[in-house]
Amino acid sequence: MDIKVENNPDREILSLEFLQVRRFSEKLCEPLAIDDYQIQSIAQTSPPKWHLAHVTWFFETFVIPRFDPEYKPFNIDFDYIFNSYYYTHGGMYSRTHRGLLSRPTVVEVIEYRHYIDQKMKILIESSSDSNWDDLKFLVTLGLHHEQQHQELLLMDVKHNFSVNPLKPSYRQGLEISKAKARPVNWVEHDGGIYNIGHDDDNFCFDNETPRHNVLVKPFRVADRFITNAEYLEFINDGGYANPALWLSDGWAVIHAEAWQHPLYWLKKENTWQQFTLGGQQDLNPEEPVCHISFYEADAYARWANKRLPLESELELILARQSIVGNFIEDDFLHPTPAHQQGQWFGDLWAWTASPYIAYPGFKPLEGSMGEYNGKFMANQMVLRGGSCVTSKSHTRASYRNFFYPEERWAFTGLRLAEDIE
Repeated sequence: MDIKVENNPDREILSLEFLQVRRFSEKLCEPLAIDDYQIQSIAQTSPPKWHLAHVTWFFETFVIPRFDPEYKPFNIDFDYIFNSYYYTHGGMYSRTHRGLLSRPTVVEVIEYRHYIDQKMKILIESSSDSNWDDLKFLVTLGLHHEQQHQELLLMDVKHNFSVNPLKPSYRQGLEISKAKARPVNWVEHDGGIYNIGHDDDNFCFDNETPRHNVLVKPFRVADRFITNAEYLEFINDGGYANPALWLSDGWAVIHAEAWQHPLYWLKKENTWQQFTLGGQQDLNPEEPVCHISFYEADAYARWANKRLPLESELELILARQSIVGNFIEDDFLHPTPAHQQGQWFGDLWAWTASPYIAYPGFKPLEGSMGEYNGKFMANQMVLRGGSCVTSKSHTRASYRNFFYPEERWAFTGLRLAEDIE
């Protein structure tokens, strides 16, 4: 087969990005013992081993065969085991039972990853120039997909370890910051008709498009998250016992689950502690409150006589800011007190008051890739801004994360907003 390959610096860049992302996934697993790769504490989490294999399956399934019709799968059974939710592709193993998959072993999964890495390296270096744009997009999509799973992996490991009575650390030496939070400032924005949605040639997910007009009223948003100390005031004022503060579904959830405080908090005698990726730690009142559901964020906002921001409002504010903050590259793996001005990204995903629905004129990607985002546009809420376990290169103002309103194992927090009369 005659393949025309020009000297394209894009190939070198993409090949380097591919190796960096793939290696980072394995680096995140280095602190784990072999037993840790298998744990699945709740239905929402997945074992680290499954994450490592699934993101590899993505390249094997949706990228390599498209450009190499003669490709032979590493193991034909992996197609069923590591499919997550792509019904247009075929069947899949039950999500709730992933923790039962003692086989394939961790060693086999790593072999699988390296096998696919080699195939992808050859593909990036040798694909025809006529296929380059399609290949570059799919590889980039796969890398952003893997970065999502890097964040999920740490979220899941944290929950997996939290249910262990030994309260093990994911990694030694991860200390809680002792910095002080600065006073909150309010950033105002004029009302009017504005554009939101992705607006340049860089990568984005399909749910960030198309760019479109929104009408907003004058508003202001707090320039930092609510702290643990501020959230404790809500708790001590009987916030979890006051039905007037809660949406009906939220009130039902906190009673069904017996919630009295954020996930991972523990009160020992008169001292609050929280579980972190560095193990059990004393609660720092200055840092942002994290691991709260949408219902808790909304109830706090009502208690404070404020509201949660709309996703359009947050995007308009974020679009004016530099992407600086506390990301996974900073290696804190925990939110830090807001002691500097201008840190709008990182630390925690901010709950918004906006339901996760399609933008006007939204068109999902073709084929199985159309299942990536579009089919989840119901019964979930949008979050913005990235977190302390999000890659900085994966973060942008238009990024729309989404979770169900009762979910708390993600690194989520709350900013307040209010109308300007």
